[in-house]
Amino acid sequence: MNFASDNWAGAHPAISQRLLEVAAGFSAPYGASSLDRRIEKRFNELFEREVAVYFVSTGTAANSLALAAVNRPGGVSFCHREAHMLEDECGAPEFFTHGARLAPVDGGNGKIDPQNLKAEIERFPPDFVHAGQPMAISITQATEIGTLYQPDEIAAIAEIAQAHDLPLHLDGARIANALVALGLTPAEMTWKRGVDIVSFGATKNGCWCAEALVFMNPELAKDLPFIRKRAAQLLSKSRFIAAQFDAYLDDGLWLELARYANAMAQRLQHGINNSTHARLAWRAEANEVYAILDKVHAGRLRENGAVFYQWNPPRSEPGLLDQHEVLARLVTSFATEADQVDRFLELIG
Repeated sequence: MNFASDNWAGAHPAISQRLLEVAAGFSAPYGASSLDRRIEKRFNELFEREVAVYFVSTGTAANSLALAAVNRPGGVSFCHREAHMLEDECGAPEFFTHGARLAPVDGGNGKIDPQNLKAEIERFPPDFVHAGQPMAISITQATEIGTLYQPDEIAAIAEIAQAHDLPLHLDGARIANALVALGLTPAEMTWKRGVDIVSFGATKNGCWCAEALVFMNPELAKDLPFIRKRAAQLLSKSRFIAAQFDAYLDDGLWLELARYANAMAQRLQHGINNSTHARLAWRAEANEVYAILDKVHAGRLRENGAVFYQWNPPRSEPGLLDQHEVLARLVTSFATEADQVDRFLELIG
């Protein structure tokens, strides 16, 4: 009963098989192979326009290099107060931008509130050298608490970004889960709503180690080849990342895996809703379920083999827990088994 993270899940057999197929023989390194080029073109088809694609090894690298590509002296990027890049990337975005800052923006349900965003940006007046200058806005889809920005919410933030001439970045570590939940295409959820840069994650959804940084306007990424090399993210045998994306995107496998993970989360959510020993903290919209458990019962669940992380309550939810309770994050994946979900639900009554 492992609900710790979709990072704990292994790789889908189709992706492992494709890696075996490309392992033999010789192939041009550093992104120059025919497979690399073909998958780059596949991203053009995926996003319904010409994009610039750069393979990297981790989501942290994708997020950090996205900001490095649009860096400004004294730069400030705006993200949700509990965004992954702010709380869980060990200062990597600041490191790779040589000191640009992340400014937290409040908002309920794990999402940036547009009015709060406007207020934060206004704290950095143009030409006021002491404050620094805004350089980007970043949203996370799905969010850190498993909620989703609706298309009109993305567009509202994009409108603010455009009004201040700021690129809008989307951290898509779980982008496939968000797409299938919303019933949108990649184009509909990104550039058609005003998104400029996407961290396109695949590792959490069945790949071994495959992330892509996608620029909707290739001109925005003109320095990225040098930035990626200097950041030690230009993999010599990049065909092994390309091969993963080849299998991942083939015949809609990536969406199928995400759809299954989301379905397991809904199964889990439904059971918790009817539980006598747990309750939902809020409604799950992708593949992360947040449940409130009594501390003693949480310990018994672990003793019976349940694996999950105890989570800090969002700052926007004061008073969510009493002193005898904990917030548990339960994450499902393509590898989650229905009988394990049912076993967990049996344990919580």
